[in-house]
Amino acid sequence: MRLSRRIMSSNGLRSVVCWLGSLYIRLVHMTVKWQVVRGDIPAQFWDTEKPFIVCLWHGRFLLMPYAFRAGKPVHMLISSHSDGQLISKVLRHFNIGTVEGSTNRGGATALKSMVKILKSGQSIGITPDGPRGPRMRVSGGVVALAKLSGVPVIPATCSTTRRKVLGSWDRFLICLPFGSGVYVWGEPIEIPRDANADQQENYRLQIEDAMNALCDEADTLANQPPIEPAPLEATS
Repeated sequence: MRLSRRIMSSNGLRSVVCWLGSLYIRLVHMTVKWQVVRGDIPAQFWDTEKPFIVCLWHGRFLLMPYAFRAGKPVHMLISSHSDGQLISKVLRHFNIGTVEGSTNRGGATALKSMVKILKSGQSIGITPDGPRGPRMRVSGGVVALAKLSGVPVIPATCSTTRRKVLGSWDRFLICLPFGSGVYVWGEPIEIPRDANADQQENYRLQIEDAMNALCDEADTLANQPPIEPAPLEATS
């Protein structure tokens, strides 16, 4: 905790830590043999210059910058917490923009910013179980964003044959070098602009189920045991 506070209180130390983090991500990506499943789905959007909302779990975030096509602008929604600030600095090394805030807690400003970005033709990335969980459970903010913007949600995830799963709330994956890995994309999910509250809840569950199914698929392809979502009672 003392070291963590020292890092967060020093701009210089934060910059060094984030630079080292970006180097590690590059090292892992370069030394892992990657497979992409259903990569034609996002490619159709990139090829036609159409934006989308990519949803990925907080715990699978580490190698996802390489899931995006180079040169296609994407902005990640990042929390204002200290860990969000570190993630934002890491993402800058990969030319990924950020939007600070939350789609749920006082996030009207962030929501408006993301709608504006999507309307401009650029994509948005969201970890809908962040910043503090429950793990692998979708918050309603992503549904509101998709409804307001008219832009589809596309779930995505990754897994690797060599990894360490942390004991953090999100079961964060530390992907290790010199193995095999897989990126898995899901089908687009569109939320009608006139969807009522019950329909929005159904879409929320559809996104959540799709994301968890993708994680199971990715872990199976990587010969890894699945990571379970937080119990449903934890979401109440």
